[in-house]
Amino acid sequence: MNRYFSSFVSALSAVALSSASAAEAVSFRNDVMAALSKAGCNLGTCHGNATGKGGFKLSLRGQDPDFDFKALARDASGRRVNLFTPERSLILIKGANQIAHEGGKKLDPKAWEYQVLRDWISAGLPRDDGTAPKLTKLTVTPTELVLDEPQDKVQIKVQATFADGTQRDITDRAIYEPLQNGLVEVSRSGLVKRLQFGEPGVLVRYLNQSVPVRLTFVKANPAFAWSNPQRSNHIDAHIFAKLKTLRMNPSALCSDEVFARRAWLDLCGMIPPADEARAFAADTHHDKRARLIDRLMVRPEFADYWTLKWSDVLKVESRTLDTKGLKAFHGWIRDGIARNRPINEMVRAMLASRGSTYHEPETNFYRANRTPELRATTAAQVFLGTRLQCAQCHNHPFDRWTQDDYYNWSAVFAQVDYKLLENIKPRDKSDKHEFNGEQVVFLNAKLNIENPRTGDVAKARFLGADMPKLAEKEDELQAAAAWLTSPQHPLFAKAQANRIWYHLMGRGLVDPVDDMRLTNPASHPQLLNELAQDLIRSGFDLHHLIRTIMLSRTYQLDSTPNDTNAADLLNYSHHLPRRLSAEQLIDSLYSSLRVTPEFKDWSRGMRASQIPGPANGRGSPDPMSPEAFLVQFGRPKRELACECERGADTSIGQIFQFISGPIVSSVVSQKYNRLYPLLKEPDNAAVTRDLYWALLTRAPTPDEAKVIESLLSSTKDRRLALEDITWSLVNAKEFLLCR
Repeated sequence: MNRYFSSFVSALSAVALSSASAAEAVSFRNDVMAALSKAGCNLGTCHGNATGKGGFKLSLRGQDPDFDFKALARDASGRRVNLFTPERSLILIKGANQIAHEGGKKLDPKAWEYQVLRDWISAGLPRDDGTAPKLTKLTVTPTELVLDEPQDKVQIKVQATFADGTQRDITDRAIYEPLQNGLVEVSRSGLVKRLQFGEPGVLVRYLNQSVPVRLTFVKANPAFAWSNPQRSNHIDAHIFAKLKTLRMNPSALCSDEVFARRAWLDLCGMIPPADEARAFAADTHHDKRARLIDRLMVRPEFADYWTLKWSDVLKVESRTLDTKGLKAFHGWIRDGIARNRPINEMVRAMLASRGSTYHEPETNFYRANRTPELRATTAAQVFLGTRLQCAQCHNHPFDRWTQDDYYNWSAVFAQVDYKLLENIKPRDKSDKHEFNGEQVVFLNAKLNIENPRTGDVAKARFLGADMPKLAEKEDELQAAAAWLTSPQHPLFAKAQANRIWYHLMGRGLVDPVDDMRLTNPASHPQLLNELAQDLIRSGFDLHHLIRTIMLSRTYQLDSTPNDTNAADLLNYSHHLPRRLSAEQLIDSLYSSLRVTPEFKDWSRGMRASQIPGPANGRGSPDPMSPEAFLVQFGRPKRELACECERGADTSIGQIFQFISGPIVSSVVSQKYNRLYPLLKEPDNAAVTRDLYWALLTRAPTPDEAKVIESLLSSTKDRRLALEDITWSLVNAKEFLLCR
């Protein structure tokens, strides 16, 4: 094949020489590749598809010029490119829709893309690998702009700088991709026109570089007056500055009762005990919110609940880890949270770990991730907020990661191996993912991973960085652990700060939290940078960053919107109410009604947030059990290293769980629950107050108190009346939502 191709190209040298001027004018790498991209030929819906289209395959979005040159040039003897009559080349006549083309018309004979391809074919398909100057910089103007009504359009300008110092205006050659549907339309020449008010993003692409453009189209509101709210810290400075630009006023500060409930749910995973909530509301000290935060972060419930968050994404579950490994790994994480061990130190310990999964619990990170690819993608997603999965089969379509990046990063983890010390009969012989017994994680120098693109053994390389020379007695895992968790790493601190923000605010500054890329920019990029730097300066202190966020006025805003921010879901102008998680719901239900929980396979009294992990396997839990309640409300199986595995949607099944489900019914009707001593309480007003503070963390309104007290006074069955009242409060939105 190579010999034939070489002789064929030599035979066509006369054609190439006769078109020398065209050859000088057209660069395959800088012009032809740009033309194919601009025409859309290499998109995933066209010839950039993993299997190509119509027998013709190009690299996705032009990320592999060598592959694309071969795809075109190896057909030099056929119809796709016709060196003797370039205009009859199949790529031109089909692209121009002169004959049937499934993709429709992609090339206009009068447009530059068509002319570049025609001239390149006329020149004999010249290849300029060693001579074409590489693109070094893409300068886009503007990269950020606020446009007030009636302004409804803006022209984007793009300039390319090459390695030889030359600069070209490539505004007409760049590609413009709106990042949100329906907000703007962008012409081929970069003119952005508003369709709706909002904050659209536009990704500008040319060759192998991309630059995001952030635009804000603001609706005119002459009556708007900025409320000039008080700022508590630097978080508010960023949030409020943007709100002012958007002509939104933040909501009022939430009440003490709302703050107490929110803080307990966010830090301890349950609503506050009634007596503590009432004491907090009665406290007159100006710093009581700060003191509450500090008290909650040293409670055992805080360690339990934030261990649960880490356990979700670290896949702490019994099917792969077995029960003993599950408890060991969960205990190790909890100990780190309880001692406020620095986040980077914990992550470094996991990545560099080896030894027994029972006696060195952090090695269960590798027990839960059984292949080099899975270890690599999990480490990137959880610790760097980067999703690499798309790059396994081709270069990432929306990020900078190539297929080589994917396999070279996987090669860092390729030598991880396992030794089974004891062989316990599996519970389910049909489940190949179940691994019972103690295992030892060690490095096996004989193991490697192949890059399917090249067919060669992948060479270990850090993600987006070169592999340094290893120090004496240092291996690749230790080097990777130190590199990834370094304060100088551009993504690690950002990813961790963003995840903490997400858990407290209900939405990440980058959302989803583990998808940090150019095409998914942060809503407040400067704020995210500052939070990351603050986390670094604190020594990756979890408590410090939580305290900083919770003391901001932004965190403490009420969930009730005003007339300027009612439609806002992205800019933190008011607190976003969210349904309690499965564990929050059931723990709050049991604790508020003073009923002892009992979960299968776990000791009586253990709360849901204390359970080390789900017992995954075939079949479903008993529908009458607390485990079924947790599943119904979205507890993840922990098979994915992603926050997205936890269900947050509402369903008819959840509604029935609270209306007539076995768990709510059994807790409310349990004889010696919170209602038992209230049977003998003669003061109906006191009974009403107790139930409201216990379940809704507030006193009843006068109207509510009047209705409840009247019902209690007139009932013939006080116990039944108390149960009905309790049932109605448990089914109230105030109980089900964190607001």
